[in-house]
Amino acid sequence: MASASTPIDWLARRAQLSPNRTALRDARDGYAPVTYGAWFRRVNQTAHFLQQRLGVRPGDRVAVLARNCPAYLDIWFALGQLGGILQNLNWRLSPRELATLVDDAAPVALVTDTEHAGVAAELARSRSLRLVSLDGDTTPALAERDTYPPTPLPPPPIGPEAPWVVCYTGGSTGTPKGAVLSHRAILANAVNTVLSWGLRPDDVTLLDAPLFHTGGLNVLTAPLVAIGGTSIVAGGFAPDQTFDAIEQHGVTVLFGVPTMFIELQRHPRWATADFSRLRFVISGGAPCPQPVYEAFWDKGVAFKTGYGLTEAGPNTFWLPDDQLKTKPGAVGYPLWSVEARVMRADGSPCPPDDIGELCVRGPHLFSGYWNNAAATAAAFDADGWLHTGDLATCDADGCFRIVGRLKDMFISGGENVYPAEVESVLHECPAVAEAAVIGIPDPKWGEIGVAFVVLTQDIADADLAAFCRARLAAYKVPKRFVRLSALPKTGAHKVDKLALRAQLTEGTPETQKGR
Repeated sequence: MASASTPIDWLARRAQLSPNRTALRDARDGYAPVTYGAWFRRVNQTAHFLQQRLGVRPGDRVAVLARNCPAYLDIWFALGQLGGILQNLNWRLSPRELATLVDDAAPVALVTDTEHAGVAAELARSRSLRLVSLDGDTTPALAERDTYPPTPLPPPPIGPEAPWVVCYTGGSTGTPKGAVLSHRAILANAVNTVLSWGLRPDDVTLLDAPLFHTGGLNVLTAPLVAIGGTSIVAGGFAPDQTFDAIEQHGVTVLFGVPTMFIELQRHPRWATADFSRLRFVISGGAPCPQPVYEAFWDKGVAFKTGYGLTEAGPNTFWLPDDQLKTKPGAVGYPLWSVEARVMRADGSPCPPDDIGELCVRGPHLFSGYWNNAAATAAAFDADGWLHTGDLATCDADGCFRIVGRLKDMFISGGENVYPAEVESVLHECPAVAEAAVIGIPDPKWGEIGVAFVVLTQDIADADLAAFCRARLAAYKVPKRFVRLSALPKTGAHKVDKLALRAQLTEGTPETQKGR
């Protein structure tokens, strides 16, 4: 029998409490339903396969490079049963970026789908990793799990603080950091969300946010497992798929990034779509333009501005329906066990409506960064507050609003872009002497990157973009290149990005050359 300190086997509990409720539907397989009882048995087989075929032990990492599918979730929850750790790889990254992450976490196996098999095979071959096919017949293949028993394994010898996911984020220096999400943190996020957002067992969501982000794993997926709701698993975002899921398959709660909602509103089906069963929509990942959420309000849908970060759940706040229009754009009040505070640079709390850094505290926080004690120490203060690097205000009612970022990271289409990483790549180009990147507002993507470059030789914008694209994910590649004779510097000889931004605003003759 499990001890009091052993983490909960989520699906074992669900199989006892609601075995016949629908847990999953597969959008790529005719929305075929899977009950909690059936899912539990399938995950048990997956755990046996991982343990006996691949030798996965408590603390081992298993990397997954694949699009969303039910089998991806099987791997995640099977690792939870084993005490193993999921490393959810971002398939949008370049092979070089992926290699850096794999080398950092040192997984014992790499699981991939057919679409990404080529990149995964090279990563595995050069590192002597076991390569597992998620949806094919390459040996070993996940399909082999069908030969294993559907009975649960004994509980692993781990406690609630044991890592369950290492989810990589970027950093202000451009160096990726693996945020360690423990069993404790993922459970706390789920409990906070269920209690504060009012999730119900009859709720249904469309899981089209990628599982390589905490948003795909933890905004609604894990909380709905906790309460016994349903996730429709989709390989990615597609407007028609979203409208079908809402109108034909009973979606009641929906998470996405602003770019997705903009695409929905530009689609021909928007005007006639039936949103009568949609209880609420929550937007995260980037600032959402007010006309976007007002268009949902006009449809009678409670559209909310969310806020979160990998290191904190990610779910952090909630705004009640009756305050949507009195506090438009606010993220709301801290969730059930979340503490939040707006702080000055000296660590003292800001008075109401003053801008300061948002800091949060509670059991939903991550444990630290994988193999990065210095970054972990920098993230927390002596009192356990996580310093988010985001600027916020808190009004007299205790309602929070996000107003900007301390760091110069920007968000393009829901993806974090860290200028230092892009600048580092640009500096690799022989034609570039100096480079600086900033994010600017964009009506479609939320923000896009603009690169200011000082060149040693002439090179076309398309060639600069191609150089970056060979080394970076596409969303990180600057959309504009501005040529300067020299980058402006501060008194400390640092690049003056405020001056660069002012040049764009003022449209000086030199910046006009890059348009």
